[in-house]
Amino acid sequence: MASPKNARSPGWTRPIAQCMAGTKPKASAPGPDLPRPGTEEHLDAHDSQSSNSSMTTRELQEYWRTQKRCWKHVKLLFEIASARIEEGRVSKFVMYQIVVIQTGSFDSNKAILERRYSDFEMLQKKLLKTFREEIEDVVFPKKHLMGNFTPEMISERKLALKEYLGLLYAIRCVRRSREFIDFLTRPELKEAFGCLRAGQYTKALDILVRTVPLQEKLTSHCPVMVVPSLCAMLVCHRDLECPAEAFAAGERALQCLQAREGHRYYAPLLDAMARLAYELGKDFVSLQKRLEENQLRKPAPRGFTLKELTVQEYLY
Repeated sequence: MASPKNARSPGWTRPIAQCMAGTKPKASAPGPDLPRPGTEEHLDAHDSQSSNSSMTTRELQEYWRTQKRCWKHVKLLFEIASARIEEGRVSKFVMYQIVVIQTGSFDSNKAILERRYSDFEMLQKKLLKTFREEIEDVVFPKKHLMGNFTPEMISERKLALKEYLGLLYAIRCVRRSREFIDFLTRPELKEAFGCLRAGQYTKALDILVRTVPLQEKLTSHCPVMVVPSLCAMLVCHRDLECPAEAFAAGERALQCLQAREGHRYYAPLLDAMARLAYELGKDFVSLQKRLEENQLRKPAPRGFTLKELTVQEYLY
């Protein structure tokens, strides 16, 4: 058998129809792309469309058991740990440090991020467009004409912003919304993917390692949303010649995808994982078989590689 390192060799993706004589492959329905998180009903609609028609009853039962575990609500606590005044090009502003901790158990992966008051203000404007009724009782700390930089005002606003985040998180449709999740993760992820595109893999990994745990907590209701970030970690580790770490990130991504065989990341991820498994002396045959079966169910011209996919994320 040709080595997986010989990219796109005929032997690597050859059909397995000769091993399934007389059996016509089933055509799977196109899987959903990264869904927009919102109401639970919206997410269920996506799940019902996932390409699991070819799974056995036993596989389906295991899939839904895993999904129920994934849907378990993760409770988070928000703190505004500190604030500092910074001088901008035009004017000065206050930068607030947000600490996000998972409650109910010791959290070794607490998230620490920084946002300006204007970032909170932008979040409020976006939420009002979609969830005006849902957040009508949530008080947003207003900006004052004077005294915004006094220690008393900064201390008061720290408490108000902490309460604001807590009230938003208590509303299910809001905490699952793209707007809320992006507020807490997008700036860091955009920087990480920018570093990936620039070939700065170590810097990209440093940001991803700090941000992905929070992204996983925020998207526990829809794990597929974290797949691009996990695949970016795989690409960074692989290009830094750390195949074991790359394989571990890929395993997490595959677990998130589960039965979503029509997802745009599914085949490129399997291809990358099979090559890593071969390099590490692991079982690459089963991964190759899954890839071949997927190609039989969903014939397509040459698609993107995993790296080609990930570098297209967070461009804007």
